[in-house]
This record gives sequence, structure tokens and C-alpha cells, in this order.
Amino acid sequence: MPNFAINFYTELYGDVLRKGRKTATIRLGDKTAKYQPGQLVWVTVGQRFGPRQKLFCAIIDDVTVKPIQELTRREIEKENSEFRHIDDLITLLSRLYARAITPLDTVTIVQFSRISE
Repeated sequence: MPNFAINFYTELYGDVLRKGRKTATIRLGDKTAKYQPGQLVWVTVGQRFGPRQKLFCAIIDDVTVKPIQELTRREIEKENSEFRHIDDLITLLSRLYARAITPLDTVTIVQFSRISE
């Protein structure tokens, strides 16, 4: 059984996760100590510090750390298919982390694949 979870806010990502259209997340900071390729994780939805719903088990395929300013358009679209520019991502991350985010901030891109049961 997985020991870690990747949690998403229901109102932002619940539907796309359930439909299998989201296979990556961009998290603020270097998360390589927490997530590593080959690791099994639960993908959950719910509020931070609140009840969460387990959606599925996934395997982490890749973990990449880089400054926001070096993200490609494709990497940004993996966070949200409607995003096209770094500014879209910075606005979202500033809202989620409740602080000012800049293009120089480091992020971790975690790519995962759903495990069918």
C-alpha cells in the first residue's frame, strides 16, 4: 500500500482526475525527498487539513525540479489544460500557497500514471 498521497483540491481538479485527463502536478519547492520515480501514491481530492477522498493508486513516472521561468508550455498545460503562460501558473500557485510567487521560485513537476485495479 502507498505511504504517500498527492492531494488535489476538489473544486479545481476533481473532475479531470476522475476522467483520467490529469497525469501531472506542479508543486512549489523541491519535493524530490518526498516523491521519487517508481513510488506508489494515493491520488486524493479534498481540502487541506480536511477530509479527503481516495480516487486511485498511481505510480510516479518522473520528478523534475526547475525554476518556474524554465517551464515549457507543455509542462504548464499538464498542471491545467487551460493554462498557456507562466503567469497563469504563478497566479494559481500564489493562490494555493497564499504567498507571492515569482518566475525564480523552484517547482517540482510530478508525473504519474494511474494503476488499474
